[in-house]
Amino acid sequence: MSQSTIYVSLDIGSSSVKVLIGEVDGGSLHVIGVGNVQSAGIRKGTIIDIDATVQSIRKAVEQAERMTGMQIRDVILGIPANGVFLQDVKGVVAVNSENREITDDDLDRVMKSAQVMSVPPEKEIVNIIPKQFIVDDYDEIKDPRGMIGVRLEMDGTLITTSKTMVHNILRCVERAGLVIQEIYLQPLASGMFALTDDEMNHGTAFIDIGGGSTTIAIFGDNRFVSTAVIPVGGDHLTKDLSIILKTPTEQARKIKHQYGHAFYDDASDDELFEVPVIGADSKDQYSQRYISEIIGVRLEELFELVLEEFYRMGIHDLPGGVVLTGGTTKLEGILQLARHVLKTRVRIHTPEYIGVREPMYSTAVGLIRYANMEDTYFGISAESQSAATSQETDYSPVPKKKAVKQDKENKPGLMSKTKKFLDGFFE
Repeated sequence: MSQSTIYVSLDIGSSSVKVLIGEVDGGSLHVIGVGNVQSAGIRKGTIIDIDATVQSIRKAVEQAERMTGMQIRDVILGIPANGVFLQDVKGVVAVNSENREITDDDLDRVMKSAQVMSVPPEKEIVNIIPKQFIVDDYDEIKDPRGMIGVRLEMDGTLITTSKTMVHNILRCVERAGLVIQEIYLQPLASGMFALTDDEMNHGTAFIDIGGGSTTIAIFGDNRFVSTAVIPVGGDHLTKDLSIILKTPTEQARKIKHQYGHAFYDDASDDELFEVPVIGADSKDQYSQRYISEIIGVRLEELFELVLEEFYRMGIHDLPGGVVLTGGTTKLEGILQLARHVLKTRVRIHTPEYIGVREPMYSTAVGLIRYANMEDTYFGISAESQSAATSQETDYSPVPKKKAVKQDKENKPGLMSKTKKFLDGFFE
């Protein structure tokens, strides 16, 4: 019977909290459980009410558990890009073994040496991404293990973020009764698998339009280059509709989903629909074209802010174009409007997995795939489960911290993953 590994991702967004249970078998992902509830206590990616956020996480977890009959304990957590800083780092070590063969231990030491630097007290290290390894002046090596050399170097990117933000997110997750198995930057995890090889190489902007904010991630030369957050998202469209149509917020959200259109020229002016008015028994009638003007103005402003952010980042050309994702990209006409404003090739990314074929799940899917990619690279195996897991069996994958320690006992010098800078939060 084939062996498979179960992963659970947790995507805490401004508009919704999503929990995905994914089974990875031979590199193929099968989504077996989904939880998706409306967020409370989160604004523009920042937690403003811990108790409300904890309740949202618990509800999403319970939904996913009901679908599978499993009990969720360990999760892969995505950290938003608010306040993120990317810094180039370099590590250098001498190869330890007598025969000069590079081992897991050498890989571990060179990555740790790249982190020996001063990090501001208000910042916390989240991830380190190797760009290349260099063995005795031979560069552009992706995996040096097994090679022979005297000197091992690594060029990488260190990702740091706000310590306060990370503390608050971790506090919410732990109070919800969960154990954090891994932490990754959201746009890094989702962008790595949303983009094609050519887009990753040529230079592409990956833009996730969420509820409270929009995250821009730039990829080029097959690596994560930079990121930024714009405090405008789909919830602003809902608020605009609510104010202008004088209708309750929940009703405005339904109107946006059912009749919303982002491109005025393509919107329908024939069919009318009724909208309840706050404080009145009567209902007003509007056409899709009328509300498309409201939506289009706000989205046009958003894409202009994206262009300003490109300019601030020093980006003048994107040969790979722009890839959009996030719940707001389900709006009809958003592709045409984006192409009109951004003046480049634009496509929308939607995960191609049964049960999550919507742009809103890009981050949750990306977190699982990124975790599996790193496990494969670093040779760390979580507790495997058969694809035919019993519905009544409690689910609880082995945290990778424990898996690393167990493997180290069996094989001295095995690579301990370099993302464990947050251990202090769990003490």
